[in-house]
Amino acid sequence: MTARFSTPLLLVIAAAQLGAQQPGDEAAIRRIIENETTTWNNGDAVGYSRDFARAVTFTNIRGQYFEGYDAFLKQHQVIFAGIFKNSTLKQEIVSLKFIRPDVAVVQTLTSVTSAQSPPGVARDASGAFHTRLLQIVTKYRGLWKVVTYHNTDLKAGTPLQTVK
Repeated sequence: MTARFSTPLLLVIAAAQLGAQQPGDEAAIRRIIENETTTWNNGDAVGYSRDFARAVTFTNIRGQYFEGYDAFLKQHQVIFAGIFKNSTLKQEIVSLKFIRPDVAVVQTLTSVTSAQSPPGVARDASGAFHTRLLQIVTKYRGLWKVVTYHNTDLKAGTPLQTVK
């Protein structure tokens, strides 16, 4: 009787393992954040956009909303040639949570220096401005891609530490 149930049981276990989070997934997502920082600091809009899905949604620190990879790339080409030319980005991952084996939510605390301030964005005493960046990443055909990118500037007086 056990032989009759072993094949279906093995199929269920195999299917669960195929959908399970793989050991390298967190590292792959951390590499996306590292790539964002490196390519931003090089003013490389194409490199910065590399890990973004075709159907990405993007809300910037001014509240402007964009849809699609091409709009994301174009907006970053504009800002790297203008307001954020020669700026420096730093990112600290404050939360990386898998909500499914193929979906993760990443929150970073960012700081940008050597840039013009977008209207209404506060700077700290050192001249940097700070944001909290929420990114949702999904794994499709073995690759992690950003599907949602939502950036919110921190207003003057907002604590930078994570509240738990």
